[in-house]
Amino acid sequence: MGKEQKVAVFYYTQTGQALAIVRKVCEPLVAAGVQVVYKEIIPEEPFPLPWTSHSFFQAFPESRLGIPCQLKAFDLSDIQDADLVIVAGQSWYLSLSIPLHGFFHSEEIKDYLKGRRIVTVDGCRNMWVMKQLNTRKYIHQIDAEYVGSIVLQDGAPNLISVITIIRWLFYNKKEATRLLPAAGVSAEDIRQSTRFGDILLETLNNQSFDTLQQRLMEKNALTFLPTVYFIEKNGYALWGRWARLVLKKGNYNSPRRESLLRLFKYYLFFVLYAVSPFGLAFFYLTYPFRIAGLRKAKNEMCYELGYNGKIKTE
Repeated sequence: MGKEQKVAVFYYTQTGQALAIVRKVCEPLVAAGVQVVYKEIIPEEPFPLPWTSHSFFQAFPESRLGIPCQLKAFDLSDIQDADLVIVAGQSWYLSLSIPLHGFFHSEEIKDYLKGRRIVTVDGCRNMWVMKQLNTRKYIHQIDAEYVGSIVLQDGAPNLISVITIIRWLFYNKKEATRLLPAAGVSAEDIRQSTRFGDILLETLNNQSFDTLQQRLMEKNALTFLPTVYFIEKNGYALWGRWARLVLKKGNYNSPRRESLLRLFKYYLFFVLYAVSPFGLAFFYLTYPFRIAGLRKAKNEMCYELGYNGKIKTE
């Protein structure tokens, strides 16, 4: 009898969404007898849920610029023989959440992940490209092997999903209303994510990791939204400048940076609801001139992900 297959799943979640997604992805593995071991990523000082306006915007500079928080120690003794590692989480401010930054900065995790195969599983609102590329950099820097990515996203229109995510994170109200859809990744999309687990199981059995991303993409593991990418790319650069300005005022939770973060908050909502509709109109008006650039961006992203086929576009 051969060695029992084992998958180590590291996850960070506040709302439970990331864990729900990765559990559903892993269902076919568990059903086939693969041992799936879950390891929660726990900050020494937990981030709140629901968030306050103060705590939410205090997390902005560190998240955008990759400044980690301290994590509680992991017990890695039972996953030393894992055949695959899955890292599940989310994006904050167009980058990794602060606990995920902490995970990839941890010396014990760097030592553990070195040389291992890694799949990332994310649940997000709709902007995931920059987060994914930053995650790839982390994996490369620690000499681990990126083999695949799965991203589930909120299907609501961009400006609607801003409202629903605020209701969820600030007021703990996820459910749909008469005028608004439920916040986050839909229950149906999560339910259907077992299809990715089927592919992971096949990959473990056949050791076909070199084509894993391609087979995941054939099942729509990633969806490229040109209009959202247009916003994300520009926002990532601008938010980087804001984040560096805030850090000059002080470190995390310093009262000296409160006024600048308040200004960023007003700027953010002004851009979202006053400027971005005009920006999108400009995007569509100039779309014929952007086709080559967007195609290049998609190709570059697919190259970074190690994928040579077509990516789903909406």
